[in-house]
Order: sequence, then C-alpha cells, then structure tokens
Amino acid sequence: MSVIGIGIDVVNIKRIKNILKKNKKNFLKKILNEKELKKNISEAFISKRFAAKEAFSKALGIGIGKNLSFKDITILNDKNGKPKILINNKIKKIIFKLYKLKKFTIHLSLTDDYPFAIANVLILKG
Repeated sequence: MSVIGIGIDVVNIKRIKNILKKNKKNFLKKILNEKELKKNISEAFISKRFAAKEAFSKALGIGIGKNLSFKDITILNDKNGKPKILINNKIKKIIFKLYKLKKFTIHLSLTDDYPFAIANVLILKG
C-alpha cells in the first residue's frame, strides 16, 4: 500500500469552548452532522471531531472550503471505540478525480490532553 496523503491537526479545546459559549447551535450545525450529534457532547469531543475533519482535508490536499465541507465528513467510533471516518459520494468523487482511485483506506487517530485535541489521518491506496 502506498501513502496517498497524511494530515494532522491540533485544536485548542478552550477556543472551542469559547465559540460554543457564543453560538453553540450554529457552530454545531456547521461542524457536525446528525450522525455525530448526541445529547451530551463535551468540548473535547467536538474539538476532536473538528481536528479530525481538518486533518482529513489536509490529507486530501484540498482543505475545508468550496469543494469540501465539515458535514461531508463523518467521524464515528466502532464497537471497540476506535474512531473512523465515513465519507460521502462527493468525497469519493474528489478522491477519484485527484488520485484516480476507487479503492483506498483511511486511518484516523484521535487524542486529547486538555487543553489540546489532536487528530492524525492517513490515506492509503488500496
């Protein structure tokens, strides 16, 4: 397997906490999709999702912007708690256009140690 892209992002949880104090509903609506929203989510949880989506966009080499939004990327945990990235057809088309790939693997690692949350993403061919 060859590496297609790698991305890393660090988020200050205090910054996210301040944003949530000012405009929680709109921020969550912009960053998380319905599968990620839960009743009681912490600032660390939100910060890790934000970092993961930024790291994924960096691994793609396009960043969050006109072609890719936070809501195009879903971060969930498997039954053992391991985080995983789910992507929609729009992103699959972007990957095909950029790298001519139909098969690829995405690895995600998340961690937090207050006041920081960090995400690392690796995209592999195959």
